[in-house]
Amino acid sequence: MGLKFSDLWAAPEVNPVNRKARAIPFLNPVNVYGRVFFFSWFGFMIAFWAWYAFPPLLTHTIKADLHLSPAEVANSNIVSLVATLFVRVVAGPLCDQFGPRKVFGGLLLLGSVPIGLAPLVHNASGLYVSRFFIGILGGSFVPCQVWSTGFFDKNVVGTANALTGGFGNAGGGITYFIMPAVYDSFVGRGRTPGEAWRLTFIVPLIMVIFAGVSLLLLCPDTPTGKWSERHLHAQESLQAHGIVDGVVDVPGTITDKASSEAEKSLSGEDKEKDKKLIVFDHEAQMGKNEMIETAQGEIIQKPSLGEAFRVTISPQTNFHILTYMCSFGGELAINSILASYYSKNFPGIGQTNAANWAAMFGFLNMVTRPLGGIISDLLYKFAGKNLWLKKAWITACGVITGILLIIIGFVDPHDQSTMFGMIALMAIFLEAGNGANFSLLPHVHPFANGILSGLTGAGGNLGGVIFAIVFRFMDGGSNYAKAFWVIGIIHVAVNVAVSWIPPLPKGQIGGH
Repeated sequence: MGLKFSDLWAAPEVNPVNRKARAIPFLNPVNVYGRVFFFSWFGFMIAFWAWYAFPPLLTHTIKADLHLSPAEVANSNIVSLVATLFVRVVAGPLCDQFGPRKVFGGLLLLGSVPIGLAPLVHNASGLYVSRFFIGILGGSFVPCQVWSTGFFDKNVVGTANALTGGFGNAGGGITYFIMPAVYDSFVGRGRTPGEAWRLTFIVPLIMVIFAGVSLLLLCPDTPTGKWSERHLHAQESLQAHGIVDGVVDVPGTITDKASSEAEKSLSGEDKEKDKKLIVFDHEAQMGKNEMIETAQGEIIQKPSLGEAFRVTISPQTNFHILTYMCSFGGELAINSILASYYSKNFPGIGQTNAANWAAMFGFLNMVTRPLGGIISDLLYKFAGKNLWLKKAWITACGVITGILLIIIGFVDPHDQSTMFGMIALMAIFLEAGNGANFSLLPHVHPFANGILSGLTGAGGNLGGVIFAIVFRFMDGGSNYAKAFWVIGIIHVAVNVAVSWIPPLPKGQIGGH
């Protein structure tokens, strides 16, 4: 199916079994797929903004008001990532159990509590506690991606996930623009700096509550309705298309039959019928075997400890964890220190201007992360659904990012044009790697997408913690250039080390 301009608003063609869309109605929030797409990125954007509400004001205002040392500022950056790591690990199985919409809304509303209490911070210990619990909001990335994956089919899922993740990550840029602007407005109205930065947190608080309540009230769990009934709808879809082979048992659990067994059970007459396609309104054309494989391998199951363990130790899972540890982990750590790095190398630009330039790093996500997913989907389409190319694109982004980080670290630019240009170039590949990762991920363990997404997302935060520690211990948290080239070496080494892993587990049903 070719991309048409009308796909941006028209009702999309859907998969006849799981009802996932094969196009993204980006400009049509009335359509259910367009509405879920909107709230996926909007909810995560607001969460990311609130999650990073402290850093834009931490370099100067909050640091002075709370009498913080550079080491304490660096410690708070590490603490803010630790809670998110644990939340993402837990959020994955919760998405598979209860559905991503409920988990998404729950995390937003739960995270609004520490945002509302942030103005009560008066010392370093209070800052650590506040940023730790605000880190709950960073966990919303997992249901964002699982929800998006549940509504968009394999041909566009990379683009959909990259767009929702990219627009969401742009919240890291929004916070660098909005928080200083709101702070400046309060100061301009006569508030002291200590009062002004506390009042500034009212804005993200309102937006987080609004996003959480809205997506819970206005969106469904799945394209077929309730999360608890997703298996039943798969069976009904097969029967509606004249396929009566047993694929889903009575309790609603996908059977363990492999697609090869289903094929063996087909008589010659059945195989001939398989060539004929049954098409309903807005449905994609699919053969019988492809429908059965979708139902058997791509309907998310309730997580069990045994299945979760098998997914966790899978080489493919560890490929995604480690590569996302580099790409998103690097983005998180750099996003926390970038304004401080600019202020150090260019002392005359001031807090607001340093924050504005740092915001560009986050705002690039609106283009770069989607670019990573779009290129991945194009490679998949034009290479005959070859997932090795999707995987190679992830590795290429990681290695190029590492090389650019090493160059930035050794050059340590003191010319503004050189600094901003090199950071932007590095960000293109760093953030494209994030989109590329979650383009391949839905293919890997589609029956346990929440678990895999949670582990991968947690890997990103683990990388954020590791790289934040690197920044923390480079000359007491002040030698940003040295940290850049150390992180760059880690990027190259990790991506090369896992490049041999096949994109899919051997003998997997679904995901192709």
